[in-house]
Amino acid sequence: MADIQKDAPIKSVQVEALVVMKIVKHCSTSFPTVATGSIVGMDNNGVIEVTNTFQFPSVDVSNSDSHSDASSLAAAAPRAKANIVYQNEMIRHLKEVNVDANNVGWYTSATMGNFINMSFIENQYHYQKDNEKTVALVHDVSRSSQGALSLRAFKLSPEFMTAYKEAKFTTESLRATKLTYKDIFVELPVNVHNSHLLTSFLHQIPAPPKSAEIPMPASLDDIRRDPVQIPAHPGFESLDLSIDPFLEKTCDLLLDSIESHYTDLNNHQYYQRQLTREQFKITQWQAKRKAENAARLAAKQQPLPEDEWQRLFKLPQEPSRLEGMLNARQVDQYARQVDAFTANITAKMFAVRGNLLPE
Repeated sequence: MADIQKDAPIKSVQVEALVVMKIVKHCSTSFPTVATGSIVGMDNNGVIEVTNTFQFPSVDVSNSDSHSDASSLAAAAPRAKANIVYQNEMIRHLKEVNVDANNVGWYTSATMGNFINMSFIENQYHYQKDNEKTVALVHDVSRSSQGALSLRAFKLSPEFMTAYKEAKFTTESLRATKLTYKDIFVELPVNVHNSHLLTSFLHQIPAPPKSAEIPMPASLDDIRRDPVQIPAHPGFESLDLSIDPFLEKTCDLLLDSIESHYTDLNNHQYYQRQLTREQFKITQWQAKRKAENAARLAAKQQPLPEDEWQRLFKLPQEPSRLEGMLNARQVDQYARQVDAFTANITAKMFAVRGNLLPE
């Protein structure tokens, strides 16, 4: 039974509400710098239960020249040696107080969905290579500021883990394994769990009133029997027809990612031109050597070796296609966000199209 539970694949991630609040607070206070931390819990028959979390020590940015340097240091915190020691020490203290102390991954903050990069891959690979039952929680601070909690869970796919371990991201290896940008991550559903005590407290919160007019109580018994409830204030934000600024920023980031994709494509085309040029030189050299050997054989002389081209010519090294795959995955992420936001705006425009179109 224990072996069956150990080999069960991860189905979903269950996060305690207190853990969500800790992650949201840490990411919000650290914004716009990347915030990272460790999550602990247990694996319950394929469901990763996250019961506690703690943040990594803040990075000393006194010697950093810019904000990007500080963000890079913060993003690499989960695999830093000092933080690994700190994490093991915290887990040891949690075991002493009889709290779930099994490391089940880490969390990080994101801005506008921009989290797919080499640092994220290296951090998750650092955790997942030792324990397959580890996940990465991503909290998008900008998306959550719009009123909806954005908390997603990811893990690296087994095919990508094998390719990353072997460091084979050439065109031939990707064609042989059929690995695409869609096979990098496996997204898992996230469920927020509340304890029974917290659920009971939430049910005791009074509901909003049914009418805006509150009748005056006639006696103290009326107040005790029917306590006064403050009416909810109406909001008109949902009727705003202006374009969401989050959508505009996402479109700008999408254009930047497309430009990066073209840059990577140009680099690969330059490598192909260099390779074709060197192969043409090798072909010419081999044809010349064969002609020389034919003449030497006719003169009854010893032929020259025909494999000297390996010493005389050096083929260019093919650049890794990993950056291109990550960039393509980021473009797909932005495209999905744009599609989600335009659905709401399109619905508003159709609702008022009678006043916008000329008669």
